[in-house]
Amino acid sequence: MREIVSLFPLRLAILPEVSMDDIDRKLLTSLQQDSRLPNAQLAEKLNISASSCWRRVKALEEAGIVERYAAIVNPKKMGLRFEAIVHVHLTRHDTEALARFIAAVQRREEVTECYATTGQADYHLRILCRDIDAYNEFLEGFLFVQPAVNSAQTNVVLRRIKANGPVR
Repeated sequence: MREIVSLFPLRLAILPEVSMDDIDRKLLTSLQQDSRLPNAQLAEKLNISASSCWRRVKALEEAGIVERYAAIVNPKKMGLRFEAIVHVHLTRHDTEALARFIAAVQRREEVTECYATTGQADYHLRILCRDIDAYNEFLEGFLFVQPAVNSAQTNVVLRRIKANGPVR
């Protein structure tokens, strides 16, 4: 079994590579399209027995390939009409400052996604708010008061072209 080394977060993590066949990949695609499909329907769709399907799903869950099941929610229908990608530049990169920044970001409900990346910005945040005023409150009352934050650049999302695509 080959091992893959992940460089993020800051600690190294060694993950075993899982061997999957075409049926597993089709199963994952089906689950990502509709995770509420009953096992019998899923098995029929894949042309395998219900017991085999159930075992495969359990194996994918135990291997950590299927992390969780969730509903995909339409933010606009919930009154969250402002969406932005924020590129955050840090002034401090020491472990303690990073840990405080990450913990603070994880507590904010406006932040739906956060990525540490290479390139000019240190972090990229996906933000959902009700409107521009709520976003301004987020910036002034939260992001710009974080000691590790130097600056942020906002890209307002005009429309989504592709989101929640299946992993294959």
